[in-house]
Amino acid sequence: MTIRMSAAEIEAYLDQVFPQLHYGGRTYVVEEVGPLYARMRCDYHERHLRPGGTISGPTMMALADLALYVAILAQIGPVALAVTTSLNYNFLRKPGQAALVAEARLLKLGRRLAVGEVRLYSQGETEMVCHATGTYSIPAER
Repeated sequence: MTIRMSAAEIEAYLDQVFPQLHYGGRTYVVEEVGPLYARMRCDYHERHLRPGGTISGPTMMALADLALYVAILAQIGPVALAVTTSLNYNFLRKPGQAALVAEARLLKLGRRLAVGEVRLYSQGETEMVCHATGTYSIPAER
């Protein structure tokens, strides 16, 4: 499978079409893309915490959704209107006060739909803190 956008190209594209992503400072980083794969990081910041001092569910959800989108962009190129149609999250354990790492894999990439899974880890840990599955709709006009 051919990669149509590199990690650096995707980051530049996200800066252009989603400048609000980095409101308050850059915390999301595209670390790597490959065939049907993307790895992202969300750097630790207190704005991502919930009461009790753990990283919030919405932060994990945003990272998983973004990682899936990045995995798709790497394969199909800059398609801004590829949109989430479903996401399911399983929160498995409390993440540590560390960066979160997301590993997204596309299970199916069709002409109109992409289906994938995302595994989230606290940086430096081996046990998943969240597992997500999702589907994206890809517009016919690319």
